[in-house]
Amino acid sequence: MADLNRLQRRLGYEFRDESLLLQSLTHRSAGSRNNERLEFLGDAILGFEVAENLCRQHPNASEGELSRARAQLVKRETLAGVARRLELGDYLILGTGELRSGGQTRDSILSDAVEAIIAAVFMDADMEAARALVRRILKDQIARISPEAQPKDSKTQLQEYLQARGKSLPVYEVISVEGSAHEQQFIVECRVESLGLTAQGEGSSRRKAEQLAASRVLARTGVVT
Repeated sequence: MADLNRLQRRLGYEFRDESLLLQSLTHRSAGSRNNERLEFLGDAILGFEVAENLCRQHPNASEGELSRARAQLVKRETLAGVARRLELGDYLILGTGELRSGGQTRDSILSDAVEAIIAAVFMDADMEAARALVRRILKDQIARISPEAQPKDSKTQLQEYLQARGKSLPVYEVISVEGSAHEQQFIVECRVESLGLTAQGEGSSRRKAEQLAASRVLARTGVVT
């Protein structure tokens, strides 16, 4: 593993209990003392801090605009980008199978580690230290984002389209999940019975598959996404 002191300098935080940092970098494939619980806690801290920053910086933005901006800032791809900037892949503790399959470069594993580190800082110090870390690692992204300019996702557009016409809301159903645990492919069906429309979408997560299915239903209504 690379030098943890170097990582702590990049984070701008020095751990009193370095075992917490090690746990935050440990994937479940490497043992029972892993970062899953820390990731759960870090996700909540991250969401709160990002939401407060957006509310303070954009006092005139609507709830919907703020929600879409927050989603952009806390999504897997954004956090994976942060992880790569910190070179977290060099520090991850993975099981043999994950190492062989390139787990240290996978967005899901990298983003989970970022959230786990946020929680580890909270456990090692306090909430303010964890929130300060969020501000440091997402400083540029928070400064650049414009809530008013964030496009609505396909599921939101479809829901609003149907509500405006007094139609029943769509139903999403997972048709199948294929592939190994680290390379799953979801197939989801979106049904709008009131319009007699059905479409399927596929993706590496249920959310992505649902969005694609919704966009395909929208395309059949003539709405451009």
